[in-house]
This record gives sequence, C-alpha cells and structure tokens, in this order.
Amino acid sequence: MLLLPATCFAQPKQDSGGSLLAARSVQLRVVSDLGRRLARFRQVKMPFHAEGLTTRERSMVLKLVDAARLLDQIYWRQVDPDGLALYESLAGSAAPEDLELRRYLWISGSRFDLLDGNRPFVGDTARPAGAGFYPQALTREEVEHYVKAHPEKWEQIYSPTTVIRSRGSDLEGLPYHVAYGSFLKPAAEDLRQAAELSPDPAFAHFLQMRAQALMTDDYFQSDIAWLELEKPRIDLIFAPYESYSDGLLGVKTTYGAAVLIRDEEDSRQLEVFESRVADIQDALPIPEQDRPSKHGLKTPMEVVDSPFRAGDLGHGYQAVADNLPNDPRVHEQKGTKKIFFKNFMEARVTYTILPLANVLMPERQAVRVSGDGYLAGTLLHEISHGLGPTFARTNLGGKTGIRDAVGPIFSALEEAKADVVGMFALRWLVDHGVLPQARLPEYYASYVAGNLRTMRFGAAEAHGRAETMEFNYYLEHGAIHRLPSGKYEVDYKKMPAQVAILAKELLEMEATGNRSRAEAWFRKYGVRSPQLERSLGRVRSVPVDVDPVFAFMPRAR
Repeated sequence: MLLLPATCFAQPKQDSGGSLLAARSVQLRVVSDLGRRLARFRQVKMPFHAEGLTTRERSMVLKLVDAARLLDQIYWRQVDPDGLALYESLAGSAAPEDLELRRYLWISGSRFDLLDGNRPFVGDTARPAGAGFYPQALTREEVEHYVKAHPEKWEQIYSPTTVIRSRGSDLEGLPYHVAYGSFLKPAAEDLRQAAELSPDPAFAHFLQMRAQALMTDDYFQSDIAWLELEKPRIDLIFAPYESYSDGLLGVKTTYGAAVLIRDEEDSRQLEVFESRVADIQDALPIPEQDRPSKHGLKTPMEVVDSPFRAGDLGHGYQAVADNLPNDPRVHEQKGTKKIFFKNFMEARVTYTILPLANVLMPERQAVRVSGDGYLAGTLLHEISHGLGPTFARTNLGGKTGIRDAVGPIFSALEEAKADVVGMFALRWLVDHGVLPQARLPEYYASYVAGNLRTMRFGAAEAHGRAETMEFNYYLEHGAIHRLPSGKYEVDYKKMPAQVAILAKELLEMEATGNRSRAEAWFRKYGVRSPQLERSLGRVRSVPVDVDPVFAFMPRAR
C-alpha cells in the first residue's frame, strides 16, 4: 500500500519534492495496484461535433456545459464530500502517483471502488450506506422506527429530494434546493441564459421551467414540458433522477446532466419501435390490473451524441442509454423519453463487448455478437423501464410507489426487469414480424455478451447485481451452459421460455411491492460463483468500461 498524507485535504499547495502525497504527516492508505485498476478503464475522446450548429446554438451549448459542471459539484457532495476534498487537494501536482489517484477518484466519483464492492481504494473508511444523504451512523431500522413514531415526518424523510439531518433525537429533511442552493442558483441562471440563446421556443420554455424547478425541487411540470419537445436539435438531461447511491432507503436521488445533440437519421429509424410500445405492454405475462394501458402516452426516442456529461452520468458506470423521468406520476400521465448515447454505445461495443465475447463465448456464437444486436437489446431495455406496473398494490387495495415498497433492492430489481422484459419484448417483435426471425441468435448472443460485460461491475452496482442474477438464473435453468473450456454457450431453444418465466417473476415482484421476495431472489441468484469468477478472470486485459475525455473539461490525468 502507498501511504498518502491525509491532513487538510483542501490544501492544494505542492511541496518542493513535487508530490502532494508526501507533503503531510498523517497517512492514508492508497491501494498498491492502482495502475492495474486504472487500466480497466479505456480513455475515449468524446469530441463536440459543432458542424451544422449556428453560433448562437454553440454559445447555448457552452452555457449548458457550465450549468452541468455545477451539478457535478453537488453530486460529489451527495456521494462522497471527503473524496471531493481529496480530489481538489491534488490539483496542480505533476507527480505520477498524484495524477493516478486523481484520475481514479474522478472515474469513481468517490474514494470507493465500484469494481471492488465499494471498498475504499484510498483510506480505510468504509462507504456509508447512506452516502452523504443521512447522518453516517443512522440505520434503516432507526429511520423506519422513527417514521412509525412520527408519521407526519414520512413525506420529508422519504422524499427523493431531501437531505436528512439529525437534531438530537429528531430527524428532519432539508430540501435539496436549500442544501445545495449555492450551486443550484447559478445553475438556474445558466439555464435561463441558455434559454435566451435557443432558437427553439419549446426548448427555451423547458429550460426556463427547469431553472424554476431547481429552486423548488418540483420537477413535474418541467418533466411534462421535456416530454412534449418535438424532435429537439439540442436537448438536455438535468435533474436529480437516479437513486443508485442511496444504500440506506434507496430513495434519495443524485443529480445528473448530459448535453445532447440529436442524430436525426438514426432517431428516425426508432419510430417503428415507438409505435409498438403499447402493444408490448398489453402482451406482458401479468394480470391486466398490473399493466396499465400505454395507448395514447408519449414514448419519444432519441439517438444523440453527448459531448458532455456530469454528475451521476459522468462518473462510475457509463450509461449508453437512459429512460427518463423516473416519476411514476409522469409515467402514468405522459410516458417517458428513451435516449440512446450513440458515441458511448459505439465505444462500449468496440472496446468491451466484442473483445469480451471473443474470449468468453465459443467462436460460433461470438461471431454472432454485434453492435446492432447489442443496440436492439439496449433499445428494448430502455423501453421496458416504462413497461409493467406503474405502482405497487397495497394490502388495503390502494397503491404505493414501487421504489418505496421494495426499498434499497429496487434499483437492481428495476434494471433486471428492464433487461428481461426487454428480451421478452424483442421476441414479441420477432413473432409479430417487426424484426426478422433469422436474427434471434444474434440478439440472444449479444444479450449474453452484455451480461458478461456488466457482471464485472460486481454486486455493489445495480446493473452488475441485476445481470449477475439473470445470468445465474439462465445457468440454473439450462438457457446458458458452461463449457469445459470455461466459456459460456447460449441455448437458443431454451432462452425464450426462460426469459418469459423470469420476466413474469420480476414483474410480479414490482406489482406486489414484495420486498422480502425480491431480497430473497437476489440473495439466491445475485452472487458470482467460483467458476464464473475464474472465467471472468480471463478477460482482465479487456476494459471494463470507458473513461470519457470531453473537449469541454480538461482535467489532470
């Protein structure tokens, strides 16, 4: 282990020896294999292609980037404020060990290694389950006991946009717009200035509404306005949407941002899928009461280039697609938007999916893995986030949010549901002549290659936990076989039936909000076996993910 001095992280001055790691007397541990860990992330340039944009549009993009940088400041404080202080303390140093640590802090967005079960790679402090959202010593049981005794506090404690603080024996929820106001106010002003530069009145209106939402934590109306945009040339994700970082209650949301440039030709090709979303919902293997009709709801889909991302979209797992917003009220009244990040998708397939398939799948199946096959599965995954039950049924005949009912396991459950229902939907599209029957082996092989890729993130990450569960389930039921060579083979004949059975299981968990059923299921199937560990150990030379390098934000590497 390398020893890192730890006093006064915020002090950025460099000593005469050149390394900030040797500048202080109190020591923190830095893992000795940091270089190996860094090698798991392939640096990929994500340029800003401004061709075809007007001067005002380019200026607007710069304003959106400025606003996104401010959300990044909030994200660090939500997830690991001490990690941010350490990252900033290393600025200006040219020492190799400082540059390595600073880069891995940036990739992770914290001091905790996503690929190592969120164990610290610097220091000895364990990652708090509640990250920066709760008092560190607080437990879920204590929160539940407190809310039971103080039911009038339920809304502020379980709100996705409050930071929980303790005052003696009392708990209170501090609204995000108060807790992070010093960043949100200038971010809102950036959005307003961007709105003044926009040639698209509808997008300008959305930016104004989203600026107001930052000041109130009420995103409902601006989410509706976002969904009503008609094929915007420039678009924006800008809100606290995801709850992956809340390991205590699973409800607190982190801020994320992405500037989006629409690819008109590729976006147009998705229209055939848009027209079938309501029919797929009607075909799901659950009772009608648990699959509310999607007829008449919007399902806009965009293929985009994203020249800048920040917050939870800029650190850790690099999403290649998104389905937003996550508010079930919006789902029920309006629908969702599916966004596909073309530049990130191409990077993942090129540097991770195809090389990994060549090592871990037999050649006759590895050659079937393709970018188009992986894109099809990803497309249906994002569509399926908006399918199935909108709320969970309660014992008294009412309804509640699925996230609230299921608790911290929700993120993994929802990712698994989207995966499996997506593959169920893909087969439905084949059966109804939308996609060619001959390509089913390509789709299934690409799906399993994607499983092998995502499992490398481990059980501490929602997608990794979800796809480990899926993979183990298919292994147990013969839809995937482990060969004596240590490679994995898809049984194309068994896969459709097992996908349908697993889809029904996951959809029922969400419809009933059955926390114990979901937790037991993931305990059984969400662990990597020694055999799987050995197989995954053979692909250490294949990057686990990309580390995007944006033209807008040069940083110490």
